[in-house]
Amino acid sequence: MARDLLVLSGGHPYEAEPFDALIHSLGDWEVTHLVHPEAEEAVAKGRAAEADALLFYDMGGYIFADNGLTTRPPLPEYRRAITERFESGRGAVALHHALAGWAQWPQWHKWLGGQFLYASGEWQGQEMPDSGYRHEVEYTARIVAAHPVTAGLPASFPVRDELYLCPIAEDRVTPLIQSEGYAMVRDNFFSAALAVKGRMFSREGWDHPSGSALIGWETRALAAPLIYLQFGDGPETYANPPVRQLIVNALEYTSQGADV
Repeated sequence: MARDLLVLSGGHPYEAEPFDALIHSLGDWEVTHLVHPEAEEAVAKGRAAEADALLFYDMGGYIFADNGLTTRPPLPEYRRAITERFESGRGAVALHHALAGWAQWPQWHKWLGGQFLYASGEWQGQEMPDSGYRHEVEYTARIVAAHPVTAGLPASFPVRDELYLCPIAEDRVTPLIQSEGYAMVRDNFFSAALAVKGRMFSREGWDHPSGSALIGWETRALAAPLIYLQFGDGPETYANPPVRQLIVNALEYTSQGADV
């Protein structure tokens, strides 16, 4: 009998058909793919408790309109459901823009070990500027730890994908993968806040400290393993064989429960 994989998306645009091909290529899973707001409502009603594996590819809590944005926290029942899953020792995998989701739920980002900020805000007690993004970066992904998630992967592999310049709690995560060949500095990225205002691909008047090259790591969310992989901006990355293998491994690892 196929195991149950719950995939959450919505809140950020993506190409639906290539993503659907990705999530149905990840092994012997019965895939349920829910998009916000249905995804949030279903989790709030208990759907995450039923899933053997959970994959976040969502960016909940944002409303973009009129060159601006508003944010909101998730439903209390959603927060409770995700918390109870992690308390039970059952983990999850988060991809790409999930690092930005639920800006008004600080615990989510504490669990994730990082946060992409669409507006300036507080991170670990420090004020941080809005984060930086850069599409279609050609870089090398290098494995930096022997781990079940990186098992069977080449030591390095080429990637063409979006990178983020944003705060990552390097002292609180277990590093798995880092990017090489692209400097994580302000001049290589564009301002997320300016993009929201309609000024895509601009860094005018924006500043940001140099950032981490980590693009994959493990954290512990209460009793559960939580894997974050920054890959996932579009079809080229969805089809990248090492990226697919990383997601396969991460789903297997996080679906094993507390004794991993």
